[in-house]
Amino acid sequence: MSSAVGLLANGDFAAALGPLRSAAGPDAAPATMLNLAIAEDRAGDRDRARQVMRQVAIRLPDWDEPVLRLAESFRMAGETADAEQAYRDVLALNPHRTEAMAALAALLLLRGEAPEAQTLLWRCCLRQPDNAEVWNGLGLAQASLHENEKALTAFRHAARLTPDCVDYTLNIARTTSDPIGELQHQTEIAAQQPLNPIPQVARSLLLERLDRRNEAIDALEAAATLAPDDDQVLGLLAGLLIRAARPKQAEAVLRQLCDRRPEDPQPLNDLAATLMRLHRHAEAARILQDLLDRFGPRVSVLCNLANATTCLGQQEEGVALARQALTMAPDSVLARRTLGNNLPYQDGTTGTALLAAMQACSDVLPRPAPATPAAAHRDRDPGRHLTVGLLSGSLRSHPVGWLTVAGIETLDPDAFSIIALSQNTAEDDPICRRYQAVARQWIEIAGVADADLARSIGDLDILIDLGGYGDSGRISACAYRLAPVQIKWVGMQCHTSGLAEMDWFLTDRWETPDGFECFYSERLLRMPDGYVCYTPPPHAPDVTLLPALRNGFVTFGCFNNLAKITPRVIETWARILRRVPDSRLVLKTHQLGDPPTATALKASFAAHGIDTTRIECRGSSGHRAFMGQYGDIDLVLDPFPYSGGLTTCEALWMGVPTLTLPGEIFASRHSASHMSNAGLADWVVESTDAYVETAIARAADLPKLAALRGRLREQVRRSPLCDAPRFGRNLGQALRTAWQAWCAEA
Repeated sequence: MSSAVGLLANGDFAAALGPLRSAAGPDAAPATMLNLAIAEDRAGDRDRARQVMRQVAIRLPDWDEPVLRLAESFRMAGETADAEQAYRDVLALNPHRTEAMAALAALLLLRGEAPEAQTLLWRCCLRQPDNAEVWNGLGLAQASLHENEKALTAFRHAARLTPDCVDYTLNIARTTSDPIGELQHQTEIAAQQPLNPIPQVARSLLLERLDRRNEAIDALEAAATLAPDDDQVLGLLAGLLIRAARPKQAEAVLRQLCDRRPEDPQPLNDLAATLMRLHRHAEAARILQDLLDRFGPRVSVLCNLANATTCLGQQEEGVALARQALTMAPDSVLARRTLGNNLPYQDGTTGTALLAAMQACSDVLPRPAPATPAAAHRDRDPGRHLTVGLLSGSLRSHPVGWLTVAGIETLDPDAFSIIALSQNTAEDDPICRRYQAVARQWIEIAGVADADLARSIGDLDILIDLGGYGDSGRISACAYRLAPVQIKWVGMQCHTSGLAEMDWFLTDRWETPDGFECFYSERLLRMPDGYVCYTPPPHAPDVTLLPALRNGFVTFGCFNNLAKITPRVIETWARILRRVPDSRLVLKTHQLGDPPTATALKASFAAHGIDTTRIECRGSSGHRAFMGQYGDIDLVLDPFPYSGGLTTCEALWMGVPTLTLPGEIFASRHSASHMSNAGLADWVVESTDAYVETAIARAADLPKLAALRGRLREQVRRSPLCDAPRFGRNLGQALRTAWQAWCAEA
């Protein structure tokens, strides 16, 4: 028996099973039976193990050990409610059992019950004053109660007890209210202990808090050099590189982690997510599917695979995967936002269905309790100067940037001040510099929790979300009511946010015609022209002559994300190609740089009788080259139900009109808005049959198409789509309208 106990102590549970089963007879001691149950539980036979634990507990009702082991079995299986009750049962038998107090406190912290957790952890600290882990737990409880000075004391005590633990020092760096002073302290330690990686890790976090991200990366790379076998340091470095928009470097670090930990699904999942940021969706999907095959369904893996699958043009499958994740975890914000992000790409998604999905996502978001009042202390003067916050991870050369920066720049500075709440600031980006020039204050929010953001940003009058539920979006922070007036604008603005705290939705009469109000949880704030202002890039090439005149055939094109190209789109485009002899179709997007993906797309056209030599697939390129390739296109065929947005504006600037079929949801009407705003409402049709017939008619009249191409850039330049001063006045009036409505609600 002693050898079996030794095997248990060493974690070799499978090897301990043999001798324990031999010793476990009808008259075996309770301790022997309990050891057998522990071994069986860790070896995977949970039902049998729990049955034995309960039997031992019945035989010795005053012994707390079997109940503690049962609680641990529940906890390790993720059955948190049962684990919590079992830990309470342990403490009913033995109020001083510190393992139960600490474990119960950890579970309570996970569901936001910090006061009770703090009480339990204080008791643990009194009984085990040299236990660094319980001091760290106490600090976490106090931090969640916003008792930061007390938390800092607890974290420092834990770090003194166990100075080689990275987590304790990181918690100090996260909690301190004096990051500059703590940075100096950690820098001094690093100088005194040049071979110690821990102060470098702490320096990295502090430098990031101080918006010195490049220096933060240098510090973590130094830590990784000092501790080349420390997977935690590598993981931190990968995360920082992702936040710094350096996915190629992050990929290299994550591959190191995957090589070291081939049986750990987390680095592989993170690698797949990083590959998606690099637009390598097919490669990511293969990794994710392998993860599911090897480790079974996991919510985060299913959600990543849903996104990758939709991005490969398999919208039905992507939505099905998101629903599978939601079935596993109905209260998961990740699963609900994934479903909401994928539904707009699926044929047949109605405005009503998308509203319900987004409201269900809103329902599971964390919120302050009780709800924070909507800035009742503010001066409700309807005409006063207003402070406007921009919440986004895309204040740079990005669709958000190209479609909003001119409007923000031309707001009346006597009436509005701008505060940027930026995630992943791109300091060397020209659009970012334009935002920085107009912002009164620039706050980097990467790594700042939603609740902390709500407490730290000061007094905003209006908050404009420019990220939604996108990859770097922070719309969840709006559930904490960052401003008395909150408005959804560009940035994953595919339909209603569904967010209970989002007051207004910035739109126009083409995006949301009369009668569409029922599809939105927000009030509609309609602009008199379009809802965006396009900023053409200065590097855009000149408009070329109509390519059909030199080619002798018409070339249709679509430069939109493959996620938007549904089976119904392919069928419709095939109808057009069959009716326009010798015509070609050029498809260009990141995903088509993957040869198997391009081959599969061409096969979809072949299934409709189209010779694949008529389909040209092009991968990604630099932005100037991307714009220049519109020189090969005679007219654009817009996808549906998710239409083009920025791509439609770019095509217009290059002299190429877009034929579009709007639907019920906001995402389906972007091109309809841009085309109408540019004076081309006759390119907006109401049915697939009209789409086909209009494409054929426009392709047949090359002189008219050539004449339009020749004048289109100037027409767009003079239109409201690019009239920044006009848009700025309209935007200012819309913001004032929203503010006045709030003032009137007093």
